[in-house]
Amino acid sequence: MSSEKRTKILDILQSGEVGTSALVKGWVRTKRQNKNVAFIALNDGSTINNLQLVADPNLIDEALLKASTTGACLAATGELVASQGSGQNVELIVKTLEVLGEADPEKYPLQPKKHSMEFLREIAYLRPRTNTFGAIFRIRHAMIFAVHNFFNQKGFVNVHTPIITASDAEGAGETFKVTTLDLNNVPKTEEGAVDHSQDFFEKETNLTVSGQLEGELAAMALGQIYTFGPTFRAENSNTTRHLAEFWMIEPEMAFADLDDDADLAEEMLQYLVGYALEHCADDLQFLHDREVEENKNKKETERPELYLLDRLKFVVENDFERVTYTEAIQVLRNSKPNKKKKFKYLIDEWGADLQSEHERYLVEKHYKKPVILTDYPKDIKAFYMRQNDDGKTVAAMDILFPGIGEIVGGSQREERLDKLEQRMDEMGVPKEELWWYLDTRRFGSAPHSGFGLGFERMILFVTGMTNIRDVIPFPRTPGNAEF
Repeated sequence: MSSEKRTKILDILQSGEVGTSALVKGWVRTKRQNKNVAFIALNDGSTINNLQLVADPNLIDEALLKASTTGACLAATGELVASQGSGQNVELIVKTLEVLGEADPEKYPLQPKKHSMEFLREIAYLRPRTNTFGAIFRIRHAMIFAVHNFFNQKGFVNVHTPIITASDAEGAGETFKVTTLDLNNVPKTEEGAVDHSQDFFEKETNLTVSGQLEGELAAMALGQIYTFGPTFRAENSNTTRHLAEFWMIEPEMAFADLDDDADLAEEMLQYLVGYALEHCADDLQFLHDREVEENKNKKETERPELYLLDRLKFVVENDFERVTYTEAIQVLRNSKPNKKKKFKYLIDEWGADLQSEHERYLVEKHYKKPVILTDYPKDIKAFYMRQNDDGKTVAAMDILFPGIGEIVGGSQREERLDKLEQRMDEMGVPKEELWWYLDTRRFGSAPHSGFGLGFERMILFVTGMTNIRDVIPFPRTPGNAEF
């Protein structure tokens, strides 16, 4: 068996010719057997679809067939024949069978039945073997490739920003500390504070919450850059939308204003969704059908406005609506759910921080297209956003999608040194720690803009999943760093 080269199941199902021989290797999904024939559904991860192996119990050793249980890993050679059943064009008539790895059916937790998402999170090391998670992780790969493809085609330079940093870009203080100090015998200064001069970096450091500030520095030399890396937030949020470790895509562009920023973000989002529709058709169809099935017994009012494939087409086929925060507040204040007190958070006045329910109302009910909200009140936005002439708002933008609300947040950055320093003072951001950031405004400052896309939020949207813990292989959340 070893001299022949393995053929992926994807290639066999796409172009396998009847009458040819093949060697396949993969994991058993299901097995049905009677006296005359055994049917084994084999999957090797290359596609959501299985290849049916047809084995004659009179020709294949009984012990081998007995060991070919769900979860076992097999290698099989045989001849491709036209399939009798529906769902595939070809199947493999087995000539030789080898069990590469057994899976005791008494102990293997992934038996062929419906498992809850909660249960699958407890066995995250095995869940990629399910149809749902195989589909999600293949789509995730396609999206990673598409991100790099998009920016490469536009002439952006990929920059690796540091994972260990001394700054907190968002100023929220929710950082994971990095230290090599002996926590059982922490050195102290005379004042009784931790003596970080004895630490590895000789100062206080943490895991990055964003690559943006370093990205801005690179854009001030290379023109257009993007980062795509892990970010960390020590936010004690046990919700379906938060992770402690996630991936961020952050482009920064010199000589770009807020309109340029919004244009780039809209083009990127449409490119990514279009790429998924074109290259992940089988996986998306499976996830679409899964969503329809899960909702069929719910009340009409509890079902999604659009199902997965329709939501994806909705993004590709509609120009995004551009609306100021002030206009959006008017729409929300006068909306039925607000007047009838159906919103959990009622909109009374200008300055309110919009919640997911408000964002979804704007997209799904009012404008019926993706929305780019601009010009937010400065008091609810970060220190680095460019102040508008009205003294009240900043040149910020959020992009809102159906089903999930905000997916992208960005802004034109404040390039004027005096304005930036004034804002940092107002918000209590320490200037001495960010001297290097301020220097970019001292030496050849230029208007520039950028945004951040949380990659897992994007994967949530593209896969139709409802919990962010299900779109990253090994989720890190409060109390959970398993595997």
